[in-house]
Amino acid sequence: MLTLWGRENSSNVKKVLWLLDELNVTFQHINAGGVYGKNNEPLYLSLNPNGLVPCLQDDDFVLWESNAILRYLAERSGKETFWPDNLQQRAAADKWLDWCSNSLTVPFRQVFLTLVRTPEAERDMSVVAAGMAAFEKYWAIADAVLAKQKWFSGEQFGIGDIPVACYADTWFRLDIERQSHPNLERWYQQLQQRPAFCKRVMLPLS
Repeated sequence: MLTLWGRENSSNVKKVLWLLDELNVTFQHINAGGVYGKNNEPLYLSLNPNGLVPCLQDDDFVLWESNAILRYLAERSGKETFWPDNLQQRAAADKWLDWCSNSLTVPFRQVFLTLVRTPEAERDMSVVAAGMAAFEKYWAIADAVLAKQKWFSGEQFGIGDIPVACYADTWFRLDIERQSHPNLERWYQQLQQRPAFCKRVMLPLS
């Protein structure tokens, strides 16, 4: 039996919940972190000593780090769509998990935490400007890729699309001025045709 720990409005938890729904596997979800607490209690720390979410239990096996969880679930339950046998096809999709973490995480925090979770009087808009500039740089890279293929994962939706989409959804729904990235916008519209994306990712921004 799969059990996923983590609050449903965390970007890193969203992507795991989304993949679980796409895989149509049965699982238990326990909200933890943020207003739910639990993540600093002894039971949770015995599973994930970092005290961060998400954390996955698969019977006696415990795994933390959201991208590792995505890869594990994709190989466990997602062949051929999410973890293809073709090494190059799989690697081409898989690289976007690391690209997302290494490129988008810092500007996401700069923009989202300042505009959504910081009172207006306390906002440092220079931090937002830096985050916006970084985002536009990375979205230009992503847009150029999507000019050549339908999805980040290739010609079919796959694991590479999931982490990028969790940041892109917030980006497109924030009340900000954005540069035009038509291929990225087309991809985002495609995502909205997926029920699991709408259910797990398009939550109120908070």
